[in-house]
Amino acid sequence: MANRLTKIYTRTGDDGTTGMADGTRLAKDALLVHAIGEVDELNSQLAIVACYAPENFVGMIRSIQNDLFNVGAELTMSEYLIKQKNVAALEQSLDTLNKTLTPLKEFILPGGGLAASHCHVARSVCRRCERLLVTLNKKNPLNSDLMAYINRLSDYLFVLARVMSKEAGESEVYWKSDRVKNDSEQL
Repeated sequence: MANRLTKIYTRTGDDGTTGMADGTRLAKDALLVHAIGEVDELNSQLAIVACYAPENFVGMIRSIQNDLFNVGAELTMSEYLIKQKNVAALEQSLDTLNKTLTPLKEFILPGGGLAASHCHVARSVCRRCERLLVTLNKKNPLNSDLMAYINRLSDYLFVLARVMSKEAGESEVYWKSDRVKNDSEQL
């Protein structure tokens, strides 16, 4: 493979624009550039999750990171790189992880140890990324498999956080709503 990044700075972005894969330039505050940045932040957060995750989860996290690079590339190119097989792989892993957990009867608070907490942050970054992609999709339709992938990824990260919490021997902390407290006090 040829050296693609021999020089990190190019000075071409000094005017507030950034280059797309097709050679066009966009303002760095364009909605598409924001979306690409959100995907990059999510990928970076997953790097932290991988640092703290039990080894048996790192392979899947790295696979997701590669998929997220494809999401970013797809956003810059108009070529569909995320396919139904990527969504199916997430769903299969999600189903496998979920089978090891007791069903939730209450909402849980983010937490459950360091790895699980970082996973909850990644989940919330993923949700923010998804919201921006939904906005972008309204202006310029995106690949439906990409949209499904990002939606499924936040579900996966929620379940992964629960599994890592369980493996770390941490108890889940349930949300105690003031509304529920007030309702029970009236009984």
